[in-house]
Amino acid sequence: MTEKNKILSSVKDVSLVEKRRSQMIKGAISLFKEKGFHRTTTREIAKESGFSIGTLYEYIRTKEDVLFLVVDAIYKQVRQRLEAAIDLKNPSVDNLESVIRSYFELMDDMQEEVIILYQEVKSLKKETRDYVLQKERDMVGMLEEVIVSCVPHDMAKQDVKLLANNIFIQGQMWGFRRWMLQKQFTLDEYIERQTDYLTQALAIERKNTKDRRMDDGTSATV
Repeated sequence: MTEKNKILSSVKDVSLVEKRRSQMIKGAISLFKEKGFHRTTTREIAKESGFSIGTLYEYIRTKEDVLFLVVDAIYKQVRQRLEAAIDLKNPSVDNLESVIRSYFELMDDMQEEVIILYQEVKSLKKETRDYVLQKERDMVGMLEEVIVSCVPHDMAKQDVKLLANNIFIQGQMWGFRRWMLQKQFTLDEYIERQTDYLTQALAIERKNTKDRRMDDGTSATV
């Protein structure tokens, strides 16, 4: 977090700040799911978190601070799950598929949180919103790195970026469109089908790359 976006606390005990803010995040997520950010009061957040409104304001300054902490915590969980699944020492298509599965399973676990993220991030101030959006770009960047490492052929930079964004959004779509998708597919079925589509696209791209190289070679010979 940059100094510009740092949330101030009057409490100097770092471990206590982390503990109280974790309670706050858990309580806020529960309320935001039920009522949304704007209809939730800081007093309700304090009560749901298990302490007084006075204690709450020892650790944050505004309700927006709480939303920022929630959003930051969501992205932290996504990063940790991706980092645990990524194995760049043994890159392979199987590892890419493992990363996709791990990410999709996390999106299943965090359906409500992800919906909160997209519904409420607009409520953040511009400078804080920019910080949060950079977090998302970082997550997509991790997927790009996995694709480049694990796919056994060169892909155009734009194709890598598009594929990474597709994976990112397809994982979140499980929650966004759960009212329909979860009536038609189990999570495993959804992951398998989406992974098949992605690997088929990689196979087509690999063939096109090979064809382009052959054309270049023929041209050089002529």
